[in-house]
Amino acid sequence: MKFAVIGCGGWGLAVSSLLESNGHDVTVWCFLEEEYKLLNETHGNEKLLPGVRLDEKIRFTTDISCAAACDIVVVAVPSFAVYSTAVQLREHIGKDTVVVLLSKGFDKSNGYCLLSDSLRRALGDKGRIVALTGPSHAEEVARRVPTAVVAASEDQAAAEIVQNAFMNGFFRVYTHDDIVGAELGGAMKNIMALAVGISDGAGYGDNTKAMLMTRGIAEMSRFGVWLGGRNETFSGLSGIGDLIVTCTSQHSRNRRAGLMIGAGVAPEEAVKRVGAVVEGYFATEAVHHLAQGSGIELPISEAMYDLLFEGKKLDEVVQALFSRASKPEFWQSSRA
Repeated sequence: MKFAVIGCGGWGLAVSSLLESNGHDVTVWCFLEEEYKLLNETHGNEKLLPGVRLDEKIRFTTDISCAAACDIVVVAVPSFAVYSTAVQLREHIGKDTVVVLLSKGFDKSNGYCLLSDSLRRALGDKGRIVALTGPSHAEEVARRVPTAVVAASEDQAAAEIVQNAFMNGFFRVYTHDDIVGAELGGAMKNIMALAVGISDGAGYGDNTKAMLMTRGIAEMSRFGVWLGGRNETFSGLSGIGDLIVTCTSQHSRNRRAGLMIGAGVAPEEAVKRVGAVVEGYFATEAVHHLAQGSGIELPISEAMYDLLFEGKKLDEVVQALFSRASKPEFWQSSRA
């Protein structure tokens, strides 16, 4: 099959390598001329994927028309660039082109919508959208570490096309029809990973980490159901699976930023020092705005908003979390 991978960050390059190893024809689109020159000359990016060299069969370009006549187009740009990039893609793809969304997060410029909604707005009636999501750090996929993910779409035939194209001996793909729940898991887990990093950076213990991850998945599922997803989705790879890997991995940008914030670095400075997009920072703002008027309690997400955007101190935020009214762990309501 013929693929265009739109975006040459770590994840885009790792997936390009995977697809080429599966026998597909792969062209990678680069936004910046310097990225194109580096990849064209070295077939690798030591900063993003140390020690990984891409096969010479993979081509690189700065011309987004490379998507024309492709069977599958993979969108692997940062969340803030999904809509504007898809607008450029629209004239180069057809109704039946499968568009695979690797990006995770929310689109602030379009009312904090999920990125599949952002794609649909930009592409109009073009493309069959599938979100590929789950616990999948680019650094490990590029090194052929066994990995499992979910191809989620309302179009199950398109999800199966993606499943068959991506699967191999180290990369397993499951299909799912709940794209809302799958995407929200991939977006909100970044908030929880940022919180876990802050906890570790502040010197809190394993008890705190376990609490944040467990209550975090409960919070994600409540919010996801309110947005139209299904509760069970959050117990799978795109929910708790992605949460675990992002909260605990050395590869996680969100966790690294959190470690600095917990140690006393200002949030804006910590995000800057990471040197790449810290999606949890922006997801915190998105969830805060989306949840307004919903009546759903999101204590961890709101505590993170207070810490990151309202200038509240960590001790103050923690005290507020633990001063909340007592309640059962499980209620048949939307309360936390």
